[in-house]
Amino acid sequence: MNLTPKVEIDRMTYRYWMEREEREFVAFADVSLNIAEGEFVCICGPSGCGKTTLLNIVAGLLTYDEGSLRVGGVRVNGPGVSRSMVFQHASLLPWRTVAGNVRYGMEMQRRFDRKTMDERTGQFVRMVGLGGFESSYPSELSGGMQQRVNLARALATDPEVLLLDEPFAALDAQTRELMQSELLKIWSRAGKTVLFITHQIDEAVFLADRVVVMGTRPGRIKGEFEVPFERPRSLALKRAPAFLATCDQIAGLIDNEAARINVVSTD
Repeated sequence: MNLTPKVEIDRMTYRYWMEREEREFVAFADVSLNIAEGEFVCICGPSGCGKTTLLNIVAGLLTYDEGSLRVGGVRVNGPGVSRSMVFQHASLLPWRTVAGNVRYGMEMQRRFDRKTMDERTGQFVRMVGLGGFESSYPSELSGGMQQRVNLARALATDPEVLLLDEPFAALDAQTRELMQSELLKIWSRAGKTVLFITHQIDEAVFLADRVVVMGTRPGRIKGEFEVPFERPRSLALKRAPAFLATCDQIAGLIDNEAARINVVSTD
């Protein structure tokens, strides 16, 4: 792996105004995180710790209050072609086919000619395992297949960083595990830097090179865990004692943070 930082988050703080309570709320504070080029990083933590908010800031959808953010050495001040987002729900255009949905992101960026878009559409449809479904519509696809289209659309724009916000949360358990395995295969071929948000600890450990745990009120990074398992990984890894021990270690930190929050909230 190239250890050159692709994403550099330095002492970042984000606040927002709570209208009903007429006060400012600090979502997270003093967060610093570097992600190397080609690295797969997962962020876990209790609900409300600011995971998705942080991801939205990296995407350029929100503006932070303090600190700095750079992607590929360039300061981030809003959305840009260096990043693509995969949301929890596929949000495909129902009147467009699989191929049409994959092309959509490239069309919006207007930096690819028609031939290039055709080539990249075919390339990434095949990469996510949907060859033969190019002319199908979203209503004709399963939830897992729709998320494959969503992933292909994000990859086709050739981002430096791929951002994923709990992309498999709406899937059933069996499909979710299948998609985890498929994502690793796609990632290994695409070679992208990935920041992935999840509540599922076993999902994070299975996917990531490094798992970052955030605490809350306000959100801060409480710990980082290097995942020791070699790649490629199969789903059988999830039954290994060392895998379960790693999950337990991360769960212990999250449970301690959740207990602290509950104690504070009852004071």
